[in-house]
Amino acid sequence: MISAKRSMHINLFLMNTGHHEASWRHPATDPRRITDLNYYRELGRIAERGKLDSLFLADTLVLPPTVEHKVLHGLEPFTLLSAIAAVTDKIGLIGTASTTFNDPFHIARKFASLDWISAGRAGWNIVTTASESAAYNFTDAALPPHDKRYRKAGEFVEVVKALWDSWEDDALVADKASGLYADMAKIHPLNHKGEHFAVSGPLNMPRSPQGHPLLVQAGSSEDGKSFAAMVAEAVFTAQPTFESGQAFYTDIKSRMEKFGRSPDELCILPGFFPIIGDTLAEAQDKQRELDELTIVAYGLKRLSTLFKIDLTDCPLDEPVPLHLLPCHEEINGNRGRFELVEGMARKEKLTLRQLIMRTAGSRGHASLTGTPLQIADELERWFVGRAADGFNLMPSHMPDGLSDFVDKVIPELQNRGLFRTEYTGNTLREHYGFSRPVGRHKLEAPI
Repeated sequence: MISAKRSMHINLFLMNTGHHEASWRHPATDPRRITDLNYYRELGRIAERGKLDSLFLADTLVLPPTVEHKVLHGLEPFTLLSAIAAVTDKIGLIGTASTTFNDPFHIARKFASLDWISAGRAGWNIVTTASESAAYNFTDAALPPHDKRYRKAGEFVEVVKALWDSWEDDALVADKASGLYADMAKIHPLNHKGEHFAVSGPLNMPRSPQGHPLLVQAGSSEDGKSFAAMVAEAVFTAQPTFESGQAFYTDIKSRMEKFGRSPDELCILPGFFPIIGDTLAEAQDKQRELDELTIVAYGLKRLSTLFKIDLTDCPLDEPVPLHLLPCHEEINGNRGRFELVEGMARKEKLTLRQLIMRTAGSRGHASLTGTPLQIADELERWFVGRAADGFNLMPSHMPDGLSDFVDKVIPELQNRGLFRTEYTGNTLREHYGFSRPVGRHKLEAPI
């Protein structure tokens, strides 16, 4: 860690036209811009204006059946983040890449390249892929079991980190006079042979500016939490209440000692879905406008996919048919989100229509409709109460929802001394308070 002083971290979760599922129908958005580079450059500049730590691009490897009523994710992460890097200077750039349908060498090389292109602002959101349908875009076999995907992910990450360390920092000599470009004694093959991968190495480029791009993880199942405690430096999570946020925070941090890690080596960022108005009435009007644009047929498809049952003929104004749902252990896809939404429906005794509306924007994350002061109060409560180290910001619609947060909430957080007024470092690791890792071959060298 660079500093023991605790400061709030805020990451922008990029989601095409916004996080409310009806955002693409909002008068202030343009769904055709989700493949427009200038749109994402605009969002990157707004986020950097607010001194946000980073922006994050999710990814999916399959065309979802809900595309009939919902905008797609958009462009491929490495290409898009590299383009955003060219028009920003400080903000971190976190992309999603699957450990189930990639190879370690490719991922190590791509993130090292992004780190060089951005001058040290790259981060990797590590996912194991939760979509059963995605598997058939890569193989004729079904998605591997949940626990096996996480075992494979553990080996995957270790191989990637070893590849990032395969060049020592001073291996690149570039001495024109002697004709020595690289010191071969400081470039190390891996010769890795494990349960899932055989990788010779070394990587075919020098060690990147950060040494290791920031490692991010978003799973909230038991396997996901243990994996995060073992490898992650930031965790994106969905926690609907302050109490559940505190419980998750304590759970993850307490698991880290088992892996020889300090709790300070990991930042926990719950998703936060704000709708902001200068008055409470204005904020509520904004929420009402979005809710009225919600397509119930889409919500039914979304919940049917999550719950692994067909809900399309179920009565909307009767309780969610929880007795028809599979048990948690039978879910091989997004188990953490299944448990969250099922638990919400059970605890609050929601009807199917109510559950659709409750999750249309927040998708089970924390949410608040209110004034900038009320939003700042809630963020401070979570941060001071150790339910969060910061937040994964989920604007309802973009760019307006993002601009509202940057121009109205960020100044309030800054006035309270909770959030930076200027960037104090240049790399993503510095924004999150982490030092550049020493290469493993330096650690192994004799003193």
